[in-house]
Amino acid sequence: MSKVQDYTSRLSDPASRRMGTFSYLPEMDDAQIRKQVEWIVKHGWNPAIEHTEPQFAKSNYWYMWKLPMFGETDVDAILAELKACHDANPDNHVRLIGYNNYTQSQGANMVVYRGTPV
Repeated sequence: MSKVQDYTSRLSDPASRRMGTFSYLPEMDDAQIRKQVEWIVKHGWNPAIEHTEPQFAKSNYWYMWKLPMFGETDVDAILAELKACHDANPDNHVRLIGYNNYTQSQGANMVVYRGTPV
């Protein structure tokens, strides 16, 4: 059996804090972000964008960037909004959410831009 790698995460070390499955991977490049957006759109989910300061990332409340993009199928428009949110809040974490209409829940949730830890 293979050995499970330990990802040390300490509250005292902001750089070690994790925010979901993708946070254990290197930051996504533009092509990888595009593939995630395409996947959300392909499944008919509604994208939404949220952001928060790194020190509040573990909080349940993140700031909503505009309204959820109900029915949006233009991947480039979604990517432009992600970039606009990041440009307006360069020190904040920015996450993309895909709302699943059928299950009435978040089907996807990932941080696509990481802010600077305080």
